Amino acid sequence: MADNIQKKSEASLVKKVWDIANVLAAAGVGFTDYITQLTYILFLKMDQEKEELGLGSSIPVGYKWNDLAELNGTDLVDKYEEILKELQKDDGLIGTIFTKATNKITTPVHLKKVITMVSSENWYMMQGDFKGAIYESILEKNGQDKKSGAGQYFTPRSLIKAMVDVTDPKIGETVADPACGTGGFLLAAFEHMKPQSKEIEKQRFLKNHALFGADNTSLVVTLASMNLYLHDIGTNASPIVCQDSLTENYDYKMYDVILANPPFGTRPQGSGDVSTIRSDFVKTSDNQVNFLQHIMSIVKTGGRVAVVLPDNVLTDGNATAKVREKMLKEFNLHTILRLPTGIFYANGVKTNVLFFEKGTSTKDIWVYDYRTDIKHTLATKPMKREDLEDFVQCYCSGHLEDRKETYSDENPNGRWRKFSEEEIYSRDQLKLDFKWIDLTKKDDRSIAELLDEMQEKASAIGEAVSKLQEILGGIDL
Repeated sequence: MADNIQKKSEASLVKKVWDIANVLAAAGVGFTDYITQLTYILFLKMDQEKEELGLGSSIPVGYKWNDLAELNGTDLVDKYEEILKELQKDDGLIGTIFTKATNKITTPVHLKKVITMVSSENWYMMQGDFKGAIYESILEKNGQDKKSGAGQYFTPRSLIKAMVDVTDPKIGETVADPACGTGGFLLAAFEHMKPQSKEIEKQRFLKNHALFGADNTSLVVTLASMNLYLHDIGTNASPIVCQDSLTENYDYKMYDVILANPPFGTRPQGSGDVSTIRSDFVKTSDNQVNFLQHIMSIVKTGGRVAVVLPDNVLTDGNATAKVREKMLKEFNLHTILRLPTGIFYANGVKTNVLFFEKGTSTKDIWVYDYRTDIKHTLATKPMKREDLEDFVQCYCSGHLEDRKETYSDENPNGRWRKFSEEEIYSRDQLKLDFKWIDLTKKDDRSIAELLDEMQEKASAIGEAVSKLQEILGGIDL
């Protein structure tokens, strides 16, 4: 009953937020810009609620909620812009939330509408799970909106959950995502680890030191920081930083678990040649291959990785083949999950999840084909967590030695198959595009049998034509 009430109130709050989004969209304010402004305003309101509870304020005098909420007209817009300019100077949590903050709602009446909506709720005292769920819902809705372009920052939560479940981060371990988007992987890892211990020290470490995320887009850093903050993570200093993971501040801090869905394609012009800065990298302009190399460099020995990568990482030659060879020699790439199209914002992108551990070379690779004959769309048939349950069960997290193939001579279309060391290393350029399922119906008939069937059909058609002519014989056409 309580769950239903919470879901209902969550849905009503999300609707309230989204109703205003539609009003602003009609006025030319994009959804992503709106969500970013909502984040700034929400933070100001929560800080005021926190101060009223006697818990102090993080925001300097003159730049608080009460300095803004009673204003109207151009005074409101001017004060709001002054607050954004001041708070982005902070070098702690506030500075991260307000990274490069600028105002995108310049019409006073629209800005007032957002402020009034936020002021109608008490956010700080909401349970972290509840207010966090509201924000996650808004981010997900925004990610699904094609016009916003925000989908590129949003990995389906069903996939994230399955990846976290099998990677199984333990409380006390560190988890990083060097291309964190809105923080979905970090949040899922947190929720996975949180119930594992009630020890105060372990919980404190989890909230303040276990997670690290980076993104090179300021608005995404704002959304990710707020997403974690609303779940009571990093309430003093955000675990999210605004940086290009491939070229900035890569101090080779090592992590136990890496979970990521890095950006695909070539690096944007002007963003710097990675190989000039990272001399240990095989030179390539492919973002995803560079991110794979970066991930390989920051995972601890014995650490675990789950990363979403497009097909070309498994098949391209030259530099990509060299990176594959290094991965197979220095890491145990024990599992590949082949994903279908239709689960990401970019249509037609063929992707895989690579699961590997650092410290031993690859022997066998287990492949789960969740692509062949699988159809999903973001709008009408989104992928759900239960769709990946068979993969999760086959994976045997924590006891990989118990894995059993569903593929066999009797079941050649089984989706779970092991490829041996010999099969892997004999492949041209170590290409890892494993395909075996064939759902086309085979025709085993002889030519004579096919000719007989064609003759039967031709005779049947001839008879049908004769009858039709008889029927139509007396009709004047």
